[in-house]
Amino acid sequence: MAHETLLILDFGSQYTQLIARRVRELGVFSEIRRGDAPARDIAALAPIGIVLSGGPASIYEEGAIRPDPGVFALGVPVLGLCYGQQAMAHLLGGQVEPAGSREYGAAELDADLACPLFAGTRATQRVWMSHGDRVTRLPAGFTAVGRTDNAPAAAMADEARRFYGIQFHPEVNHTELGRRILLNFVNICGARRDWTPAEIRR
Repeated sequence: MAHETLLILDFGSQYTQLIARRVRELGVFSEIRRGDAPARDIAALAPIGIVLSGGPASIYEEGAIRPDPGVFALGVPVLGLCYGQQAMAHLLGGQVEPAGSREYGAAELDADLACPLFAGTRATQRVWMSHGDRVTRLPAGFTAVGRTDNAPAAAMADEARRFYGIQFHPEVNHTELGRRILLNFVNICGARRDWTPAEIRR
């Protein structure tokens, strides 16, 4: 049986390889591609879901790598992390602006536990932030499902399309419930979770 693939689009995050590892630890094969990979090439891989990584750039920076807008027409769940959330918001009609101050470190997130992305977590949880911009207006169809003092849309969701964006990094250990959040996204993708590292050697 062919393994399922969760695709990670890389926008230059120092954590991209860690995201891939976390997904594989959950029993799902992950593959990394450039952040601006054409949607037709992504479709050919038939991923069960897509993660947009973080990155060091501002979405408005000249030369900033952006996802192909066609990614959002593939009919699969998408999770944007940090810069990935901002890119999602920008391309889908929301607004991203500089935060009052650059945020780097731990923050307290107030999460909406009715959102599937936060199932089995806590209403208040510690997350790890590293960003200078933030989403200030949500795209149509999205609701805010997580807030911090510095980011009123620290998490956003369009559950009809299974699009989720979070301003923090669930892949790092500093985000206390990050692995559960990634597991929830894997479940939203409908993954069988039957991949093991032994598959690489076959």
